[in-house]
Amino acid sequence: MSGAVRPPKRVQNVFVAARDPASLHGFYEGALGLPMKFRDGDRWIQYGAGNTNVALACLEEAAPATGGLVMVLEVDDFEGAPERIAAAGGQVLGLRDMGAHGAVLSLHDPEGNLLQLFRRAAPAAA
Repeated sequence: MSGAVRPPKRVQNVFVAARDPASLHGFYEGALGLPMKFRDGDRWIQYGAGNTNVALACLEEAAPATGGLVMVLEVDDFEGAPERIAAAGGQVLGLRDMGAHGAVLSLHDPEGNLLQLFRRAAPAAA
């Protein structure tokens, strides 16, 4: 690939797309010792893990994932990403606006693995 592509800022989180996140909560918190940072009912349960986050997500929240692990990379913007992804053999699945949280661009790599690029929302004007 040519051109200067800015690397991701960090791994923002890795989440498990689960049929029943609430039933997995005890395992991730108790058996693995992950401290809970945030919970949105049974839709999203987020834990701290060093400098990143690990989360359990309901299938609706994880769309288009149907199960398994999803790596989320935080980026500054999505400029040129869809074209680069397609040119490299990947497939863009869609963009989800999450309002004040930011936006997520979901994609498959050339082998069909699900990834997401996360762009944080701009800070609100004071």
